[in-house]
Amino acid sequence: MTQRVDSRRLALPANVHGAADENFACAVRAFAAMFPGRRFGGGALAVYRDGRPLVDVWTGWADRAGTVPWSENTGAMTFSATKGAASTVIHRLVDRGLIDYDTPVAHYWPEFAANGKAAITVRQLLGHRAGLTHLRGASRADMLDHLTMEAWMAAAAPGPEFGKPAYHALTYGWLLSGLVRAVTGVGMRELFRSELAAPLNTDGLHLGRPPAGAPTVAAEIVMPQRSRRNRIVDFVAPMAASLLPYGGLGAFYFPGVMDTVRGDTPFLDTEAAAINGVFTARGLARLYGALANGGEIDGTRFLSRRLVAGLPGPHTLELDRTVGVPLAFHQGYHAVPFGSVLPGFGHVGLGGSLGWADPDSGLAFGFVHNRLLTPFVALDHAGFVGTAALIRRGVAAGRRHGLTPIPLLGSPFVERDAAIG
Repeated sequence: MTQRVDSRRLALPANVHGAADENFACAVRAFAAMFPGRRFGGGALAVYRDGRPLVDVWTGWADRAGTVPWSENTGAMTFSATKGAASTVIHRLVDRGLIDYDTPVAHYWPEFAANGKAAITVRQLLGHRAGLTHLRGASRADMLDHLTMEAWMAAAAPGPEFGKPAYHALTYGWLLSGLVRAVTGVGMRELFRSELAAPLNTDGLHLGRPPAGAPTVAAEIVMPQRSRRNRIVDFVAPMAASLLPYGGLGAFYFPGVMDTVRGDTPFLDTEAAAINGVFTARGLARLYGALANGGEIDGTRFLSRRLVAGLPGPHTLELDRTVGVPLAFHQGYHAVPFGSVLPGFGHVGLGGSLGWADPDSGLAFGFVHNRLLTPFVALDHAGFVGTAALIRRGVAAGRRHGLTPIPLLGSPFVERDAAIG
């Protein structure tokens, strides 16, 4: 239900719901302009500073037909923004002494020692330096079975990019899931609930499709939904993926990849902790709000101050062997390694959904939407930098005029049974 706002808060643009401090008027208007009509889907933006909510707004449509309005509990499949949340699960376990960054993964997960991987450390997994980027002929059925893929990762041999930055686009999730299953005995889907959603008191952080009855409901992906088979592409793509056996297209492609995000989105019915998180903007903002605030939010200690102090890392211009541009990974998050374009760290997903934290300023924000391969794709991927600049402008204005926290909106965490594997 949309919350009413008082005179100290921003009068929101037409068709935008929620609440915002008035200093963020430019950021909210820019956000609203990204969703000009029904066919452009919908989204949400949330901003925290020093652990306090300052913006929580949403607009647009949650279905392809443009008949279901986006609500405060609409979640989006965030693709690689999921990796930041999965990495945070690891940090929670490290904080309790269950995992050590510099211990070999095989110490916890003995099967992982196969094929020369006995010395690969947890830190190397988090830094995308394990040399395990390639899908190596995995089928669509394999990709939709997370236990199969965890075993696949345990048996795999590292490639020549081992020790060098190489984005583990899909395999990252199964690597971390296999590790945490070996340590805790449960899967990553359950750990998203117990290690993230519960301590942050939000329902807006799910791995995969939220269970029936959960307040959070997954939006439909707005993208070309008609399956137009191209025989040339179907012939060339597998060959191209196999010609470069490590990294490159082989890190992203498997037969039927597009069909997994069409229709009812089959990829939501597995545990793929690299890509299939279903998050609200509020959920992401609370997660990164804790990281930007010394590990604490609403008086709750989420991570120790000592551990959080080690999460920001050095910016590097070393090229990533998978995508060909520097991603500056550190402890599972990436930076924007180009001057001060976007201070801090977080993780962006395909399409532009993201969560971000800047501990130096205490600022954090989450942005989610349900567009994918649309004419807006370039803007969506780059737009978060401009949105972040407007958010920082709002913080600067607040230093002069004062910032007014908004009331917490949405659904808190509720313990419930969830299907896990």
